[in-house]
Amino acid sequence: MARKREKPVFPRKLFGPYLRLFAVPGALAFSAAGWVGRLPAPMLGLGAVLLVEGETGSYGVAGAVSGTLALSFALAGPQWARAMDRRGQGPVLRVAMVGLLLAGIAFVTAVEVGAPRWSWFALAALTGGFGPNIGSMVRARWSAALDREGTQTAYAFEAVADEVVFVLGPPLVTLLATLIAPPVGFLTGIVSGVVGGFWLSGLRATEPPLHPVDDAAPRRRRSVLTPALLVVTVTYLAVGTVFGAIDVVVVGFAEHEGAQALSGLVLAVFAGGSLVAGLAYGLAKLPGTLAQRFVGTALAFALAAQLLWGVGSLPVLVACGFLAGLTIAPVLVSGTSLVESRVAPGVLTESLAWTITGLTVGVTAGSALAGAAVDAWGAEEAFAVPATAAAMAAVLALLGAPLLRSRDAAEGSPAATLVEDRING
Repeated sequence: MARKREKPVFPRKLFGPYLRLFAVPGALAFSAAGWVGRLPAPMLGLGAVLLVEGETGSYGVAGAVSGTLALSFALAGPQWARAMDRRGQGPVLRVAMVGLLLAGIAFVTAVEVGAPRWSWFALAALTGGFGPNIGSMVRARWSAALDREGTQTAYAFEAVADEVVFVLGPPLVTLLATLIAPPVGFLTGIVSGVVGGFWLSGLRATEPPLHPVDDAAPRRRRSVLTPALLVVTVTYLAVGTVFGAIDVVVVGFAEHEGAQALSGLVLAVFAGGSLVAGLAYGLAKLPGTLAQRFVGTALAFALAAQLLWGVGSLPVLVACGFLAGLTIAPVLVSGTSLVESRVAPGVLTESLAWTITGLTVGVTAGSALAGAAVDAWGAEEAFAVPATAAAMAAVLALLGAPLLRSRDAAEGSPAATLVEDRING
C-alpha cells in the first residue's frame, strides 16, 4: 500500500513569520496598495532622466532636473507625514494625489513643447512636492497593528516590497520610454502612484491613530529629532547619493555600450540582490543591538560598493550590481528599525519620513554629481561617484555610533532595549 505523501513543511516553517504578518486584518490590502503607490519611486527619477536627456542630449541637465524632483520630494515628505499624523492619512493623501497628477502632466507637457528650461525645474519641483512618502505610511500602519517583536519582520517585508518595485520599475520605464516614447515612462509612474495613493486613502480601518496638536506641541519638535533619527538620516544622505548616482551612470554607461534599453534591466539587478538580502534579513536572528547592526550594515554596504571601481563592461556591471545589491536592504531595514525603536508616540510617520528625506536629498546630490561626471569624464569613470558616496556612508555611521551609545547610557532607551531583547531572544 502506497504511503500518503506528506506536504513539505520546510518552506512554510521558514517563511512563517511573513505569513503571520498577513493574519493582521487589512494587512494584505494596505500593503498591496502601498506597493502600487510606491511605483513612482524608481520610475519618476529615471523617467525624468530619459525624458530630459532625449530632448537636450545632456545628462548634466537631465540629472539636475531629476535631482530637483527628488529634492522637492525629500523636503515635502515630512510635511505631508506631519499632517497625516495629525489629520489622518486618507484626507491628506487624496489632496496630494490630485496635485501629483496635475503637476506631473504639466511637467511632461513643458518638456515636450520646449517651454523655457526654468519651467522644467519649477514643475519638476512641484511634482516632487506633491509626492508623500508612501513607504513611511505603510510602515506606520504595520507599527500600529503589531507589537514590537513583529516590526523587524514587517519592515524587512516592506524593504523587499521596495526592492520588487525597484526590480520592475526601471526596466518598465526604460522600455516604455525607449520603445514607445519618453513621456510614456514618466506618466506611467505618475498614474501608478495616483492609483495606489487613492486606494490606500480609502483603507481607513487600518490607519494609525490620530495625534492632534495640543498644548505640548512645542515639545513635539524635540521628540522627533532623536539622536538615532539624526544619525540614520545623515548616513542615508550618503546612501541616497549612491542610489541617485547609479541611476544616471548606469543609463550613460549602457548608452556608451550601445544598449541603453538594457539600463533598466541592469538597475533591476541591483534591486534583485537587495530583495534576496531583505528576505533573509527579516528571518535572521542577528547578534548585537539595533545600533550595532546599523553600523555593521553600513560598513558592508560601503565595502560592496567599491566593486564599482572595476566596472568595464555590462556583464561585469551586472555581477557587481547584484553583489552590491545584497547589502542595500540590510542597511535600510536596520536604520528604520533603529529609528522606530526610539520614536516618541505620535510622530512615527514623520520620523520615518525624515529617514526617506535623507535618502532623497542624497538622490538629488547623486543625480546632479553623476550627471556632471558623465558629461565631464565619461560614464565608466563616473562610477567613482557612487563608490565614494558609499564609503562616506560608512564614515558617517561610524562617526554617529557614539551618539547612539550615549543615548542608551543616558536614558536606558527602554523601547530599544525591549526590541533588542525580543529580537535576540
